[in-house]
Amino acid sequence: MYRTGVARPLVLLWLDEAEVYARAVARAGLAARVQLAAVKMGEMPDPALLERAEGILGWRIPRGAFTGAPRLRWVQTLTAGVEGWLARPDLPADLTLTCARGTHRIQMPENILGALFHLTKPFAAAQRDQEVRRWSRRTSEPLAGKTFGILGLGAIGQEVARKAAALELTVIGTRRDPRPVPYVTRVLPPERTEEVLGASDFVLLLLPVTPATRDFMDARRLASMRPTAWLLNYGRGKLVVDVDLVDAVKRHVIAGAVLDVFRTEPLPEDHPFWTTPGIMVLPHFGGLHPTRDELVAALFVENLRRFLDGEPLQHAVDRARGY
Repeated sequence: MYRTGVARPLVLLWLDEAEVYARAVARAGLAARVQLAAVKMGEMPDPALLERAEGILGWRIPRGAFTGAPRLRWVQTLTAGVEGWLARPDLPADLTLTCARGTHRIQMPENILGALFHLTKPFAAAQRDQEVRRWSRRTSEPLAGKTFGILGLGAIGQEVARKAAALELTVIGTRRDPRPVPYVTRVLPPERTEEVLGASDFVLLLLPVTPATRDFMDARRLASMRPTAWLLNYGRGKLVVDVDLVDAVKRHVIAGAVLDVFRTEPLPEDHPFWTTPGIMVLPHFGGLHPTRDELVAALFVENLRRFLDGEPLQHAVDRARGY
């Protein structure tokens, strides 16, 4: 806990948009209680500065940085996914890692619902018709009455469920703790994933990457889906076995897929996702928000206050679970 008369703890803002976060700290009245130092992403700070750092805010930091920061106690990431951080062999065992879970609550559900509308409403086809001045009356597929399966009913999944239920979709899904969730008709444990796959017209992946979920959607699970069903991946690229998905779409095991996340980003030009009919490639914009830094800054400021007051931090990562 910070006390008057004690040197203010140093927190490094290790990213290119440091001004947004520094202003948020000042607005919250915390500037007098902490020292902030900006470091450009990809650069290394002065060793003396790194040695004094007790906290870091950043996308990622260069390898070797942790060994030069003996006083470091806390890292606040700017993303919800932390598998890259947890995979680092130099990550100190006693370091508290907090993620930016919840900052996509508005934008990602809207983009997911946008994908559902794209799949069922003929706006794109009408736009192509307009380009050649062709009048083609088309009938859209209703969403009401369809079943929407969500694998990963966390904060984002629950917000998607709330909005989807308003469209009269029946929402089912999986959750590690299968207690009832508002707006979700059936909540099942992960061991019963196949039941969700077999009952859904749309399957949404919102799982974190852990040893249990890596390569989760493989040929076997894809075969559990309906041949008319669509897969939407807004979680992590490593949840899907790419070659199995391409094969499943080509052989009409499933209707197709909308993908916003990939194993390698940007997606390589020679990847078959680009050219497989039925697979839509989105350039990972599902969670982007025009004021995203302000949203993350609000979380950072709250955690900074807790850090200074010695309180438990929000969205601390459970390393055993992987998120």
